[in-house]
Amino acid sequence: MSDATPAGGLDLFALPLGGVLQAAHEAILMVDESQQVVALNPAAQRIFGCSAGQALGRRLEEFIPTRHRGLHEQLVRDWSAALGDDHSVRTHRQVTALRADGREFPAEVWLSGVDVAGPEGTRRFVAALLHDLSGERGLRDELRSLQQRLRAVFELAPVALWIADSDRIVFANRAAGRLLGDAHPLVGESVYSLLQPDSHAALRDQVAGVLAGAHGVGMVQGRLLRPDGQPREVEIALAALPDHGRTTVQMVVADVTQRRAEAREARRTQRQLRQLSVSVMEAREEERRRIARELHDELGQRLTALKMELSSLSDGGTDRGTRLPAMLGMLDETVAALRRIAADLRPLMLDDLGLNAAIEWLGNEASRRLGIRVQVDLDEVPDVDERVAIALYRMVQEALTNVARHARARQASVQLRRRNDGLHLSVRDDGVGFPERALQREGRWGLLGMRERAELLGGRLEIDNPPGGGARVRVHLPPAHDTRTAATADDEPWPTP
Repeated sequence: MSDATPAGGLDLFALPLGGVLQAAHEAILMVDESQQVVALNPAAQRIFGCSAGQALGRRLEEFIPTRHRGLHEQLVRDWSAALGDDHSVRTHRQVTALRADGREFPAEVWLSGVDVAGPEGTRRFVAALLHDLSGERGLRDELRSLQQRLRAVFELAPVALWIADSDRIVFANRAAGRLLGDAHPLVGESVYSLLQPDSHAALRDQVAGVLAGAHGVGMVQGRLLRPDGQPREVEIALAALPDHGRTTVQMVVADVTQRRAEAREARRTQRQLRQLSVSVMEAREEERRRIARELHDELGQRLTALKMELSSLSDGGTDRGTRLPAMLGMLDETVAALRRIAADLRPLMLDDLGLNAAIEWLGNEASRRLGIRVQVDLDEVPDVDERVAIALYRMVQEALTNVARHARARQASVQLRRRNDGLHLSVRDDGVGFPERALQREGRWGLLGMRERAELLGGRLEIDNPPGGGARVRVHLPPAHDTRTAATADDEPWPTP
């Protein structure tokens, strides 16, 4: 027996390959038929945290937590029965072991029968080779935690993301599910089955490029085919995952449908504004021609006729008594024409009588010209800002002009309501109604002009065809432009004529 082996122990150096067992990095522990420890190498002493003297002679179950000892005894009995005379029987399993200081640790154990010849004959021992899994389990737990955190980052990312191996999706996050519809099974689907065919070739080229290392990140534009039939415009950024082989690609899918729609809307709005500007300039020139024509035809002719009459009186004519009344009538007509032209340029009624009287006059004039009934129902707004008054007057004027041109109506109504959230104007008729997307139709410069007037004052304009038929124009202007705020009991978001 060696110096390192206490009395009563088994000398490992006396066994075949004893030196190897002593030098082994794996813990080796041997027990006899009564499950008493008879030998253990230095590696086993380090694992259990005890010396050979402290371990030899102790039962093996003392190195196992109490709660596991019943299972351990049953497994030993089963293994011993299976061993018999067959020395080739081996077993391997994971166990929970107990260090000398009471700490538990996971271990893998391999059991094997060993026959040792001695002076008293051959004795059978059980050799246990143990591998401490504490470090490995910690690494596995840390790796699992990292994987879970990484998966959570992918799952909770606000942008759609999936990973494809060859052309099959092997992972997709929640945002990808929402993009294509939560009920759509993404994993296992072909990437190309999700896209319209016109983008397949570009995607294949980009995938081949990133897998070959030609470029780090590829970019493809296309349309997704949703199960509900609504295509979504997308931009796909893709990159290879080199640690997953030469066929795995990560794709980040951005839904740009709204962005592109807004860009198209912005371009359309800019085009409309340019056209509206041209229309305003043309209308201004037309108004100048009309005023010049009226000044020439009405005022100019009447003033010329009046001059001729005055010239004839200076020649000493004898019919002054009959010609003076005609001249006075001509002056009255001239003054009336001048007032009408001035009212078209600037509604003096706004300055003299206020917004309500001006709108009532517009209603009466529209009723007289169109031969329809125009009902006017207005809240008192005596302190309205001048810019708001002019804008509301012009919008009522334009709305009634549209009724005259397009509505084929029998009656119309104008309402102006003062609410806590501002002024609400509504002009409604019982005609044919607005065509679909009326504000987007070419040539609807009157409606576009009304919308611009409302938006310049921080308000909004809405048009619709309400239940019951006809068309309705509604304008809301916020109270920032209203010098007096009057609370009302029946505060409605929109007046309903």
